[in-house]
Amino acid sequence: MEHSSRSIHPATGQAMTRRSREISPFQVMEILTEAQTLQAAGQDIIHLEVGEPDFPTPAPMIDAAFTALRAGNTGYTPALGMPALREKVAHWYQQRFGISLSPARIILTPGASGALLLLAASRLGPGDQLMLADPGYPCNRHFARLFEACGQLIPAGPQQRYQLTPALLEQHWSPATRAALVASPANPTGTVLSLPELSQLATTAERLGGELWVDEIYQGLNYGSEPQSVLSVADNAVVINSFSKYFGMTGWRLGWAVVPEHWLPTLETLAQNVFLAPPTPAQHAAMAAFEPETLAILEQRRSILAERREYLLTALPELGFVVPVAPDGALYVYADASRFTNNSLEFCLRALRETGVALTPGIDFGEYQAQTHIRFAFTADLARLKQAVERLSDWLVAIT
Repeated sequence: MEHSSRSIHPATGQAMTRRSREISPFQVMEILTEAQTLQAAGQDIIHLEVGEPDFPTPAPMIDAAFTALRAGNTGYTPALGMPALREKVAHWYQQRFGISLSPARIILTPGASGALLLLAASRLGPGDQLMLADPGYPCNRHFARLFEACGQLIPAGPQQRYQLTPALLEQHWSPATRAALVASPANPTGTVLSLPELSQLATTAERLGGELWVDEIYQGLNYGSEPQSVLSVADNAVVINSFSKYFGMTGWRLGWAVVPEHWLPTLETLAQNVFLAPPTPAQHAAMAAFEPETLAILEQRRSILAERREYLLTALPELGFVVPVAPDGALYVYADASRFTNNSLEFCLRALRETGVALTPGIDFGEYQAQTHIRFAFTADLARLKQAVERLSDWLVAIT
């Protein structure tokens, strides 16, 4: 029982549940905290650690929020979001991907994290497993743990392009597995699953008696191929998405999920109790997300990110890092640093202190080869990326 698995927090003397102790902190936050401390003391820090685009929210979206606020639209919305915005998102799927969706299937949440929270609460029970690729975004497994389920981490290396495959589902599916969660584009690797791959994953998960959940949070930040959605090939798949990355609304905290319509009563009840409603100003800002003026800005920014990606894919191997799989999307290059370290956190802390370049250690993303991998976020402009590479070049020569 839960009360028998408590421990006393050494600082506060308060009892802590086992589940809370088993949810690991983000190591990158230690990096960020120290980086900010060094910055406050006057050191120039180049931030390549946090996965946040360095562009502000596009002006048309900010203007839409201000207009709504001035009009007095500051109250609660329905628990699953404004009907008008759910319709806008449905129209976006039709316009961009040729997918016909009922707006009722689209639920708006406080960030994509809110969507995953509702899914975990409604679909996972004690002892259930959520299958995930290792490496992957760590909070996904922590949401499962929060509801007494667990993340079932499956090592996925360069040969699988760091993604779950139908063969891995077949090999590792257990009686406790309820769903497989994949990301396309993925964090930290930037790899993208093709529509045939997504179709096979959905078919395999269904045949094994489970569900396929697809994190499409970085959808739109694609390089070399057009964005796609699993819903083009698997209408029964669950989609998690966000206005944070491509649309540049990280701090507004607004995401969405596409779910089977018969799940809605349960999800609405949970949303009412847990969130009450998504943030109202954010929803009004998002009403302008799909306007041509906004999309033109976003595509210009994607081109800038593509240029940064190309630079790092050339520069990092010249420094001695290995990039086994080039990222197809997202904001990151996941690099093998085994030439330099077998302790990725220590390496990143030392790089920060000695060069002023902040990076993310691989241990934030799982266990598989985590101590020898580093994530580089191309969330600084090209001039700063070049400066970071110059600093690292001199330092790496000195330590090897």
